[in-house]
Amino acid sequence: MLAAVWGGVDSSVAAALVHKAIGDQLVSVFVDTGLLRKNEGTQVASAFRDHLHSELIVVDASDEYFSALKGVTEPEQKRKIVGEKFIRIFEAQAMHALAGQPKFLVQGTIYPDVVESSAPDRNKAEKIKTHHNVGGLPEDMQFELVEPLRYLFKDEVRAVGEALGLPESLVWRQPFPGPGLTVRCLGEVTRERVSRLRAADAILIEELSKEGLLRSSSSSTSLRSSSSSTAGRTESTTAGQSTSQAFVVLLPVRSVGVMGDQRTYQEAAAIRAVTTEDFMTADWARLPHDLLARVSSRIVNEVEGINRVVYDITSKPPATIEWE
Repeated sequence: MLAAVWGGVDSSVAAALVHKAIGDQLVSVFVDTGLLRKNEGTQVASAFRDHLHSELIVVDASDEYFSALKGVTEPEQKRKIVGEKFIRIFEAQAMHALAGQPKFLVQGTIYPDVVESSAPDRNKAEKIKTHHNVGGLPEDMQFELVEPLRYLFKDEVRAVGEALGLPESLVWRQPFPGPGLTVRCLGEVTRERVSRLRAADAILIEELSKEGLLRSSSSSTSLRSSSSSTAGRTESTTAGQSTSQAFVVLLPVRSVGVMGDQRTYQEAAAIRAVTTEDFMTADWARLPHDLLARVSSRIVNEVEGINRVVYDITSKPPATIEWE
């Protein structure tokens, strides 16, 4: 059996849960898409091998992804390309490294993915966006999917991870979408733009970490009795309260700026930070103004190609947490 590991909490907990059940019959594959956060590949591989003690195959597929995404700007098309590549890479690993034996593929699909993708078991739901691991999968894939977290929310997934004895650094990693920086790099996805986005995002995470604002409380998971009960609920925050998820989005927008006595015409970046219990609804985090000023100053001064930073103050709904 193969497990798909993408660096996020969900895929890691799903792999750990199945490994607990079947041991060495599980082989995990970590795909470096070239669309990961700064140092993420090294961190995930190290944490996985040190704490899960499971075989891990690392695949560098960055060239394939950037080639497939060249010239693509439409969000749903991006997600479907990522979903297609996702499966084809694992099929190739099954044929090459594992002699074509695995029949099952473990992945970390959780309930918000199912709802937003309007999966068949949620046929009354309107599709909001295709998640690469739900609606973005090719119909002719050779695997049967094993999704042990499919009907769990993010807080419940973390509770499972803690129950399995996984380290806090893994269980409480910042959530990261399966398509990676693809859906945070609005417009065409190129190596140059992803590198720019990655650098800006690392600055935000570094500054939030210094202030102790990266982790939301794991208590109070009983507020949700059903998915329908969250429809109108958002959670307010005060300045200095921890975030549930925070990241930078690179916008396909250029504006005039000035650096020294020189005119610039560069891209804009948006900071997105939210607080939530279950990721079905969310409120924007009231980050301290001096923190936002520091992050903005560092981004425009340290990241070449960005001369403007804005802050997203939209709740979910009406917006989603990710921009694409």
